Amino acid sequence: MAYGSWELIWSHVHRVLVVNLGLTVTSLPLLTALGLCHRPWRYPAFFAVLALGIGPTLAGTFGYLHRADTDDRAPIRAFAGAYRRLFRAALLRWTPCALLVLVAVTDVVTLRASAAGPALVPCFLVVAALATCTGVVALADLARGASGAGRGTWRALLAAAHAAVRRWPLSLLTLALLAVGLAGVNQAPLLGLAVLPGCVLFVVWRNCRGTLAVAPAEPAADSPAGVPRPAHALAAGRAGVGGAGD
Repeated sequence: MAYGSWELIWSHVHRVLVVNLGLTVTSLPLLTALGLCHRPWRYPAFFAVLALGIGPTLAGTFGYLHRADTDDRAPIRAFAGAYRRLFRAALLRWTPCALLVLVAVTDVVTLRASAAGPALVPCFLVVAALATCTGVVALADLARGASGAGRGTWRALLAAAHAAVRRWPLSLLTLALLAVGLAGVNQAPLLGLAVLPGCVLFVVWRNCRGTLAVAPAEPAADSPAGVPRPAHALAAGRAGVGGAGD
């Protein structure tokens, strides 16, 4: 195997190990509580508060992976720096989504045996799935730093929800990957935490980047192939067509 191939493999292994370590450390309160409590669903308020820390952890992970796109051997302090820098903004973006998921799941559990359950339960499941995707995409947008840092919380969440719905196949793949990762960690906690989170979140990060990608601009008829037409030229062209029609 060529030296470049080994270098690529070890760079991915390095990223996975750093993400797994950072995620374990920053999620230690939640992981400890889950390890000590055999029936966490009996204490929804307590675990809901602990689950709010998932937002900054995901933002730190995405911030590190964004740094790793240009630095194959980004150190663990890059994860810590992204976690500290994005903590407040990530908490503001994640909290509404986490609370909406909690309310939707509570409604599903409450209504599943009622007469209205068959009609309402699927709606609440869709709301929970969309809220999860919105939160993850909003955190990825924040970690990219292109436009997320200067955008208001609610505006960023609306933009993330629109992107998640527009690119729904990627959103479904993101949900499936998160579900597989959680199931694996639940079945084998030590082995799962050592292997799965970094691999899953790396693919989730790539999916979120694809979800947030802007559609290419419309090419001009008199422009070389592959050269996008400016927005003002498009507007002028449409105005000219309208004037000709009159």
